[in-house]
Amino acid sequence: MAVDRIGDAEFALLGEASHGTHEFYATRASITKKLILESGYRGVAIEGDWPDAYRVNCYVQQQGHDKNAVEALSEFKRFPSWMWRNNVVVEFIEWLRDHNEGLPAEAKVGFYGMDLYALYGSIRALLAYLQKVDPSAAARARARFSCFEVYGEDSQAYGYATATGTESCEDEVVRELTDLQRRAADYASRDGRVARDNYFAAEQNARLIRDAEKYYRTMYRGGLSSWNLRDRHMVDTLVALREHLSAHGMAGKIAVWAHNSHLGDATATDMGRRGELNVGQLIRQQYGSRAALIGMTTSVGLVTAASDWDAPVELKRVRPAMSGSYERLFHETAVPRFFLPLSGDSVREALTRPLLERAIGVIYRPETERVSHYFYASLPYQFDAVLHFDHTTALRPLEVTAEWSAPEVPETYPFGV
Repeated sequence: MAVDRIGDAEFALLGEASHGTHEFYATRASITKKLILESGYRGVAIEGDWPDAYRVNCYVQQQGHDKNAVEALSEFKRFPSWMWRNNVVVEFIEWLRDHNEGLPAEAKVGFYGMDLYALYGSIRALLAYLQKVDPSAAARARARFSCFEVYGEDSQAYGYATATGTESCEDEVVRELTDLQRRAADYASRDGRVARDNYFAAEQNARLIRDAEKYYRTMYRGGLSSWNLRDRHMVDTLVALREHLSAHGMAGKIAVWAHNSHLGDATATDMGRRGELNVGQLIRQQYGSRAALIGMTTSVGLVTAASDWDAPVELKRVRPAMSGSYERLFHETAVPRFFLPLSGDSVREALTRPLLERAIGVIYRPETERVSHYFYASLPYQFDAVLHFDHTTALRPLEVTAEWSAPEVPETYPFGV
């Protein structure tokens, strides 16, 4: 069982081969519940933005004004909202709130975001915090962040403008983070644990503003820097979160929910050969065996995805796995689903030779599947174990649109061409 294999790891990196597969989300939630109950895990960190997820964190810790998990997920508005606004995540959040009820504050399990897209959301959250604890500091921060106002909360417009010669806001956001950190001892000690948690959330927002400003500034310059910046920010967030949760002698173990492309070791894939790094690689390098990297794969089925960025969410048919791929190899075992540890010598010898591996993000283009969704990887070095589900179903969004309807399935599916 996957939980037994994770053992005493401080980080359980639970990957997925797509952002729209029900079995991946449901299994990840099930594993995480057991890690919380049996192994003392204290946090769940998702491939989502800090301010959006922190509203959920307040809900699961019986704070804030949200009446249920659906309301708590309301900040996840931007594309692709279904990644976190779906039935599986709602059920898990309600479970987590019930689990936390009655526990002392230091034992409650939190829900956090580690991504960096929410530049303006973090600005709003940081200003709201400062307005409560230090109105004069809030006024200074508001003046510093005013250089973003002209872009109308369009982060990509800001990035494009700076790439074409407009002066950036870099100095202002760095000054703001530095000033906040100077006041850490004061802000974090005003009201016990609550003040410490609130300060930590504010500092994370300030770090996100700094890193997001740099990320959007590099987007239009080409190269690998924006991907690497993003994954470094995720790792920095995980390390800071672990230290925060470990205070006062408590365990700081964290379950991480993100795509395989972030959580499998990039050095074992085409990504690494292109100079890209990722969360799995950096966490493994820093924590060694204290990190467990678990991947998930599928051969065929249905998936929730879009055809283009910002396009409507659709219910799409996943084509049968290509010849020469790990997914096809797993399909040929005729085992519907299995957990495969990758540490044994015989497994490593059999699977080390690089094969194709499929990755479906929030966009799925089956008409160009080989180019768009496959890359070469050496699975035993990419992950510590893999969960395979041969036939999978689509994740159900909370907002079901007209485009999200079952595709016409031929009688020979999934074996027909």
